[in-house]
Amino acid sequence: MVTTNMSNFYPSVFFLDGLSGLESAHMWISIPLCLMYFMAMLGNSMMLLLVVVEQRLHNPMYYFLCTLSFTDMVLSSSTVLKMLCIFWFNHKEIAFLSCLVQMFFIHCFTSLESGVLLAMAFDRYMAICNPLHYATSLTNTLIVKIVIALLIRGIAIVTPCPWMASRLPYCQTHHISHSYCDHMAVVKLACTDTTVNSAYGLTVVLLVIVFDISFIAVSYALILGAVLGLSSKSAKNKAFGTCTSHICIILMFYTLGLFSFLTHRIGHIAPNIHVILSNLYLLIPPTLNPIIYGVKTKEIRSAAVHLFSATVK
Repeated sequence: MVTTNMSNFYPSVFFLDGLSGLESAHMWISIPLCLMYFMAMLGNSMMLLLVVVEQRLHNPMYYFLCTLSFTDMVLSSSTVLKMLCIFWFNHKEIAFLSCLVQMFFIHCFTSLESGVLLAMAFDRYMAICNPLHYATSLTNTLIVKIVIALLIRGIAIVTPCPWMASRLPYCQTHHISHSYCDHMAVVKLACTDTTVNSAYGLTVVLLVIVFDISFIAVSYALILGAVLGLSSKSAKNKAFGTCTSHICIILMFYTLGLFSFLTHRIGHIAPNIHVILSNLYLLIPPTLNPIIYGVKTKEIRSAAVHLFSATVK
């Protein structure tokens, strides 16, 4: 009986407000977002193509990078396409079920991206601290198992979020002050106590961030110790060079993520500021990851030049 009564409160659609009050500027705002999305899809597609085609890139580091590129493409597509519909066509409606699906994909693949960054830190640790066992330890089978385990982790910890959100009654406004179905943005619309939902969402974020960042920090502390122990200056420079791009991406991802997360839960931040920060968090890393790796990694630059030369011929 309770379920039947609650079902009367389920909205058929939600309305994503996007940047409320800035409707006149939506077209201009959409231009950099569209360019960033195009660059993200092009760059990550190129990264996937290079790893598949170039035999020299068939090693664990680039397999993990391939997974990161795929994750970035899913993340950016999950948010930007609907965002552009809002900005270009003022199409703010999103079906209730579609909203929950979008919520699942965004948070699941955010967790997966964090896990892939952790796996890449472990890869660098093995390559620098245990180079003799690198090839025999990080086999293709183990890499597949790691990626599957990270995906299962994301699915397991994120699935309760949309499920619990679907059980809430939404008898007030159905307008979401966001450009996508963020978990807390949706839960705040419920006309009942949402302490459990909020606490679970906070627990998931903290568990993923604290666990992954802690092990990434340990990995790089061990790497730093090993590199400083090298006698050759050229060997030190090479070791630092292979880690620079990864460290840049880690700092960018977690800094934007923590800033977006804190502005959502702490203090009184203008809704539009939070929407902009959240969108940048999910769009800047996918856009810059291929560029950073392309510039910092010699093997990727060489593979790109080789592929371009072969295509022109």
